[in-house]
Amino acid sequence: MARNRYDMDEILEDSFDAGQLKRLAGYVSPYRKKMAGVLALMLTSSALTMVIPIFFQRIMDVYIPQKNMRGIVLMSVLTFFVALYSAVSLRVKIKTMSTIGQNIIHALRSDIFCHLQKLPFSYYDDRPHGKIQVRVVNYVNSLSDLLSNGIINTITDLCNLFFILIFMFLCDARLALVCLCGLPLLTLIILFIKRKQRLAWQIQSNKQSNLNAYIAESINGIRVTQSFVREHENTDIFNRLSYGYRKAWMRAVMFNFTMGPSVDIISAITTSFIYVLGIRWILAPDATLTVGTLILFTAYISRFWTPINTLASFYNSLLTAISYLERIFETIDEPVLVRDAPDAVPMPPIAGTVEFQDVCFSYEKGCRILDHINFTAGKGETYAIVGPTGAGKSTIVNLISRFYNVDCGRILIDGIDISGVTIRSLRTQMGIMMQDSFIFAGTIMENIRYGNREATDEQVIKAAKTVCAHEFISQMENGYYTEVNERGSRLSAGQRQLISFARALLADPRILILDEATSSIDTETELLLQKGLNELLKGRTSFIIAHRLSTIKNADCILYVDRGGILERGTHEELLAQRGEYYHLYLSQFDFLA
Repeated sequence: MARNRYDMDEILEDSFDAGQLKRLAGYVSPYRKKMAGVLALMLTSSALTMVIPIFFQRIMDVYIPQKNMRGIVLMSVLTFFVALYSAVSLRVKIKTMSTIGQNIIHALRSDIFCHLQKLPFSYYDDRPHGKIQVRVVNYVNSLSDLLSNGIINTITDLCNLFFILIFMFLCDARLALVCLCGLPLLTLIILFIKRKQRLAWQIQSNKQSNLNAYIAESINGIRVTQSFVREHENTDIFNRLSYGYRKAWMRAVMFNFTMGPSVDIISAITTSFIYVLGIRWILAPDATLTVGTLILFTAYISRFWTPINTLASFYNSLLTAISYLERIFETIDEPVLVRDAPDAVPMPPIAGTVEFQDVCFSYEKGCRILDHINFTAGKGETYAIVGPTGAGKSTIVNLISRFYNVDCGRILIDGIDISGVTIRSLRTQMGIMMQDSFIFAGTIMENIRYGNREATDEQVIKAAKTVCAHEFISQMENGYYTEVNERGSRLSAGQRQLISFARALLADPRILILDEATSSIDTETELLLQKGLNELLKGRTSFIIAHRLSTIKNADCILYVDRGGILERGTHEELLAQRGEYYHLYLSQFDFLA
């Protein structure tokens, strides 16, 4: 699929979806009272600042000709207090709206992250992780200015325009009409660039997503890159993606920057006409305009175009935000395919009987991985699953943990259909170790305790001793409190597996799932580990996937899986006696070792 590729753009929305803004309003709603208070403060501030030009007009037309210093001082003091009130209001607005904006950003980011925690493995199988990350971090951050300043500024500026128009028409209706002549031209410019601008920001967000995905992939695969001396090729790919992002960004901001200069040019033209007409009317024999009135009007006209410029900038931000909101809400709307049924009940304490009844499963429609699988693992039994790569071994154990939903059939634990129980109550009673031994950034103690936060240090150490991890942990500089890097880069593959093994065992599971648990462990350590496992597996139902057949000889039942079904089943001795697929697999390993 195209979305699997870091160099493939995501599908763009064709139309402007106002529904995205309605959803965003849902995040803004809890703060409407505080925002209303800030709005009232800013409107009173704006209304008061409108009278400052009137003070100047009175000084020019009355107090200066009369040489009235007392009046001039009074107007100056009033101007000072209005400016002070305006400055205090602005400070309150910035502080309050910044807090509100960041709270909304936190809520958005929290919702998208929490939703990502619930999405099934199939979602992550389909997408580069860098493209997911850019939505949680970059796209949400891009809404910050819109939420912190854009909303209040827009409402305030709209009210300012209303106030200014009233004052302008009260001052001189003729000059006010001249000023408004520039608005139709500005409207045409906005309509012309509207769709182009939105499309440009959508393309820019795609290019940013592609670049982020490739950077994440390159960092994760740096060892492979250096092993195959691919540094130059990777740099070329990065430069190509970076250039694509730069080109898209330049085109997007070109449309953004079109608005500001357009407003400035129209403002300059209309202001020029007003000066020409105003001076002509002042010099006319009947003198229909005074100098003070012209100064008053020019003060208002500069204020008239300032909010229009701000509104144009808000419009730019809004179009940019819409392209990001589409991606954010698209992720939040991603269906949680594996979820609790409406009538789901908690799973009772598990005894351990696991039964597959006619189970079918496919990752992609029409391509079945498992086709009518049937088996029953009794309480405390150890089942081993073997077969060629891609046969569906890991899929079987993933279905037991309900990481995927079955296409048809049922999986029962102690006679209870697992589709009818809550996922949390099911998985908390299981210990799972995947093929990929993921180690989180933190201490070794924290990594082992990850599956059981209530475990004591003694229980952690006991689990580590059981899986033969205690010795190498004790030799590290801070023992169990040694800090390990993300993905455990300072640990060997075998050490990571042993820590993951201890993490699974510490959960004290009733069902234990080991998917290639010993693949990276040397033979000597494996023999020591087997002794501890034999004790641990007692009383627990266990499913073991292993390519090393020596590790599963003592299993109660071995399932040979291939071509979507269970071709053979039985104990190690029984399957060897059948001289079938398992027999040939065993001989091939024996010949290889020989």
